[in-house]
Amino acid sequence: MFDRLSVNPAVAGSAGSICATALLRQQWTGFDGAPKTGLINLQGPLTKINSGIGLSVYFDKLGQESSTIARLHYAYHFKVGSQSTLSAGVYLGMTSRGLEGKWIAIDPVANDNSISAGSSSATGFDAGAGVYYKSPNLWLGVSSTQLPETDLKSVNIQNVRHYYVQAGYNWALGGNKKYTLQPGLLLKSDATSTQIDIGALFLYDETVWVGASYRTEDAIAPMIGYQYKFPKGDSMLRIGYSYDVTTSDLKNYSSGSHEIMLNYCFMIVKPVVNEIYHHPRFL
Repeated sequence: MFDRLSVNPAVAGSAGSICATALLRQQWTGFDGAPKTGLINLQGPLTKINSGIGLSVYFDKLGQESSTIARLHYAYHFKVGSQSTLSAGVYLGMTSRGLEGKWIAIDPVANDNSISAGSSSATGFDAGAGVYYKSPNLWLGVSSTQLPETDLKSVNIQNVRHYYVQAGYNWALGGNKKYTLQPGLLLKSDATSTQIDIGALFLYDETVWVGASYRTEDAIAPMIGYQYKFPKGDSMLRIGYSYDVTTSDLKNYSSGSHEIMLNYCFMIVKPVVNEIYHHPRFL
């Protein structure tokens, strides 16, 4: 709900502010080698050329596999009417994956040549593209990542192309902006399997939110958060927390997942320049 850039480069700069977002996720607590993920996003507008740029960096650890992904985003914004924007974007980046090589063979006689006997790593090219529509109350994005499907041969891992559809709406309840319901959807697929996240946030007075999301065949995630708009009105700080209640068979072994989010956005406001006009007749 708060990270649209990492899977869709067309989002870059669409908020009109310079934003930094950090996410930290501990998945399936209780397992040895359970997934740990960190994400840092930076983005901002280039208003003079109707564009936006962004940078995403991921860190992921799953058992003996570790991944680092860096993506540089660019988006061009087209005005649609007076308040809406349609953006088209691309990203270029690199993917690095490593294996520790601390394998314990169940059958000591077995020999799998696809598994390296020692530590190994590989780095490859990455690219993606997307489109994004944003109005004051509605947003919709379609994108694809890992388009080249780069084969990292030294670790026997091939990046698979992924497809995403994102959508959300800001609904002022009873026409009162003090109470806002924000339903959202994320569909993700690799053309073999598909997963859908459906959720909603209730935002009170643009300050506190509570909500929940449901991820098909995986988890229900209640969440809570707080946002503070600084007195000048040109910057905002957000912090949020969610907890996944596992609904799959893993619920018998895991105590759930934790995720925290920190976001800061600000606008660069040009100072007002007082101009003095001298007229030769009036000194």
